[in-house]
Amino acid sequence: MNRKILAVLLAIATLIGTFALASCGKTDTDKDNAEAIKVGFIFLHDENSTYDLNFIKAADEALETLGFEKSQFIYKTNIPEGQECFEAAEDLVDQGCTIIFADSFGHEDYMIEAAKKYPDVQFCHATGTKAHTEGLDNYHNAFASIYEGRYLAGIAAGMKLNEMIAAGEFKAEEAKMGYVGAFTYAEVMSGYTSFYLGAKSVCPTVTMEVTFTGSWYDETAEKEAANKLIASGCKLISQHADSMGAPTACETAGVPNVSYNGSTVAACPNTFIVSSRINWAPYYEYVIKAVQNGEKIPADWTGTLATESVLLTEVNEQAAAEGTADAIAAAKKELEDGTRHVFDVTTFTVGGKAVDETLMADVDTDANYEADTAVVSDGYFHESEFRSAPYFQLEIDGITLLDRNYG
Repeated sequence: MNRKILAVLLAIATLIGTFALASCGKTDTDKDNAEAIKVGFIFLHDENSTYDLNFIKAADEALETLGFEKSQFIYKTNIPEGQECFEAAEDLVDQGCTIIFADSFGHEDYMIEAAKKYPDVQFCHATGTKAHTEGLDNYHNAFASIYEGRYLAGIAAGMKLNEMIAAGEFKAEEAKMGYVGAFTYAEVMSGYTSFYLGAKSVCPTVTMEVTFTGSWYDETAEKEAANKLIASGCKLISQHADSMGAPTACETAGVPNVSYNGSTVAACPNTFIVSSRINWAPYYEYVIKAVQNGEKIPADWTGTLATESVLLTEVNEQAAAEGTADAIAAAKKELEDGTRHVFDVTTFTVGGKAVDETLMADVDTDANYEADTAVVSDGYFHESEFRSAPYFQLEIDGITLLDRNYG
């Protein structure tokens, strides 16, 4: 064979072999990296809780998106907000998890305890407040700007009230909503206030009554609370509690309902209007990829409309007012481009007085709940910017709290 031809063939063979080895090496490395990751999840309840089901579905979505095997995700359900959380975290570490997520506010101290004991494991906690002051490299808080989602859902509520007023069902000054809350925490207060402000933006005469159950998940108490609000003359009900208690009470009474953490249209086809929820999949995927790539995870992470961490269900046209979906879309665009802000201080008062830029909030949570951070500038309250978890705790005019026993 001609030496030149032989040399060319040998060169081609060498290149092919090198490329094949490189490709195999890359594939094996990627596979090894993926298989090295095992992720644990600690859920307060199980799939019967709308709150926990939302987290579980997000974990399932992240599993599929990342192409992991099911054996790499370990779920622990019905873990109370007590020492059981620490024990669950320890068990997940023993099973080889290098990332552990927990989903409830009361899990925080136990997650911090575990993070201190296991510095090589990343602990990520939804709704907590202490990561930015604890200063641990392996402990992180996450939340989302769900107040924007609740505001948009509030617009749907306000439009429904307007429709009912126009139909002669009640007078404008009788446009009262009810809200079933779990606790008097900032997370709940931020949520019901943003919902009210959304409704008020289209129905200026609206007022709202809020009652609390003292539990994140108590179907009987939530149903009783909704019925209490309906009996007091509330024309529409929403909630920040995790069972189907309030929605089913509304369906039975024929009262419009704006739910939370997912659509209830299957069980409540005549009264469900819309629901907002946090989509946790983007955060799960972000953290797992960061660990795979050896990247630092921030102490606080806040998902937004832009990251698709705040979502609304489809509007149930059977129960919603005409034009609701369009109104939500228009307001969403303004929230995203910054021309509208949920907590615009020109849209509400506190005790009859305007809120100014001297307002301080309790961001660096301590035992005395002392205000420590200026949170109003450019004409609005900057929620979830100085830490991920909400810290809005103003009691604005137009909202009446029926009890204050839980918090």
